[in-house]
Amino acid sequence: MSDSKIILVTGASSGFGALTVRALAEREHTVYAGMRALGTRNARAAADLAAHAAEHRVDLRAVELDVTRQDSADEAVGRIVDEQGRIDVLVHNAGHMVLGPAEAFTPEQLADVYDTNVLGTQRVNRAALPQLRAQGQGHLVWIGSSSTRGGCPPFLAPYFAAKAAMDALAVSYAAELIRFGIDTSIVVPGAFTSGTNHFAHAGAPADADRAAAYDARYKALMDDVNARLAGLIPPDADVTDVAEAVVRSVELPPGRRPFRIHVDPSRDGSEVVSAVADRIRAEFFRRVGLDDLLTPASSL
Repeated sequence: MSDSKIILVTGASSGFGALTVRALAEREHTVYAGMRALGTRNARAAADLAAHAAEHRVDLRAVELDVTRQDSADEAVGRIVDEQGRIDVLVHNAGHMVLGPAEAFTPEQLADVYDTNVLGTQRVNRAALPQLRAQGQGHLVWIGSSSTRGGCPPFLAPYFAAKAAMDALAVSYAAELIRFGIDTSIVVPGAFTSGTNHFAHAGAPADADRAAAYDARYKALMDDVNARLAGLIPPDADVTDVAEAVVRSVELPPGRRPFRIHVDPSRDGSEVVSAVADRIRAEFFRRVGLDDLLTPASSL
């Protein structure tokens, strides 16, 4: 394709991230797959990425990136700019899920979930936005969650709270960056229970005694949350649709990218609520004379 972009995707070792970097690279973009511990924990993921790049003859590169460290974010973005002279798209995908009674998670555990899912995006933004602002163009893509506005099951509270915070941050950034020529898209996946390892790798509460107190009344429910969610998803649901949604948003012209894109086969109601919330935001901006902070797709 003629309009190849330089793209950084965080949390690209598995799940939505791994699917997204491959989908973007196969569209002839230059893609940097951010992942931590390239030489140890994610050595296999990095090797698989390199093999995929060689087999498909695409420009797909692993880059060391731990979103919980500012120096790591700075170094990753610095490497990309040194090699390419620019960076066009950031895909904020890195995240961590936890599963269990909210009370049984320590405050420190909640802070850790927030650190990865929310503060991680801030670190990467602080590393990359000076370059994007200097360019006068760019695109931030945030991988959100339908839980922020849709129906959501219990026992995922820390993760859901962090995703809601990330969504709020993305909404604010959208208005603050548009005058620099930087677009915002929020891709909103539903609860895909296969094709990713979110539930398999979910963290557990540290306070075992508090968690045990919930077992008598809720253990069966906690044990089959994944199965209950899976029952809502049609058999033809394809997790790669999330990656394809990112590709479509990246390849649309500046100013025409949808502000929010839902990929939710379970239809948990998030799309309905978000449509109202985004429309009200757009109407409010117009009422206070901030129309230039809205793209034509701001309430779509």
